[in-house]
Amino acid sequence: MYRKSVKASLILVYLVIIAGAMVRMTGSGMGCPDWPKCFGYYIPPTEASALEWKPEKYFEKGNVIIKDKTLKVAADDFTTSEIFNSDNWLEYTKHDYASFNVWHTWIEYINRLFGALSGLAILIMALLSLKKWRFEKRITLLSWLAVVLIVFQAWLGATVVYSVLAPVKITIHMLMALVIVALLLYLLYISKVERKNYNVSQGYKTVLIFAISCSVIQIALGTQVRQFVDEQVSLVGYEAKSQWLTNPTLEFYFHRTLSILIIFIHIALWYFNRAYKYGFKLINFLVIILVAEVITGITMYYFDFPFLSQPLHLVFAALLFGLQFYIVLEAFQQRNEWKSS
Repeated sequence: MYRKSVKASLILVYLVIIAGAMVRMTGSGMGCPDWPKCFGYYIPPTEASALEWKPEKYFEKGNVIIKDKTLKVAADDFTTSEIFNSDNWLEYTKHDYASFNVWHTWIEYINRLFGALSGLAILIMALLSLKKWRFEKRITLLSWLAVVLIVFQAWLGATVVYSVLAPVKITIHMLMALVIVALLLYLLYISKVERKNYNVSQGYKTVLIFAISCSVIQIALGTQVRQFVDEQVSLVGYEAKSQWLTNPTLEFYFHRTLSILIIFIHIALWYFNRAYKYGFKLINFLVIILVAEVITGITMYYFDFPFLSQPLHLVFAALLFGLQFYIVLEAFQQRNEWKSS
């Protein structure tokens, strides 16, 4: 039952990553300008009129309206009179972004829903881990660490909104998602009843560590490149896709060059796994995901960002990291390590 809860948590975290990728692709990061609610509602509005001030309209405390291109928050429960009374409203001070787009709002809202579901799944996982305390305390302790990290990740999401999508905070938010993925994969691995021991050379282990390190750097660079693309979209428009990567930043060239190195590293990992019969079955899947990652990267650059190429590129990168990390766990398995029950 515990392992099933870990798998469910892992799947939901990956769904959050997918939803987050869709948010980035559609430019919906500010679809909900407040947090944790969305325009002051648990279920956001579906039309702009819901965010307009009107006479004889009931508002609950915390509801948000857009007036004079600013966000205003209801100070208490009340019904409006015939004339706008500023005493009933508080200025929203977290930022000055005040815009409503129904698609952006609901795409961001779905992203937050998946985030809430992943948090609930991780909490359930932590509660189930209490049964393991007697036999293996690290499973329980790390499960509750996952709860702390998912709460921290939610707070990071709030800071991203409050900063109006500051690039550094977006990068940190993405890297924290990978940390949570790694922790869940570790819990999934150590809770296995039986674990195979691999007789792997130290050199192969070193290359594995180097590969996963490159991937983390690559993902961090990718978020910066993505931010540059977002800025270009704002400047030249969504239809001018061919101009999005005109005169790119230095991070783009590092990102592209590092991808070549990563390809050769994984070819070496695949070859030596076969040559020395290490038996890592996930290596084949790793190479398939890497090929898909490279293809999406090439299509974005040479074919002007085809539909879904951007979120797929990010999702493949996250899957690549997950497979790499699990193979690292298998490679560093100790022969004398106990088998969990």
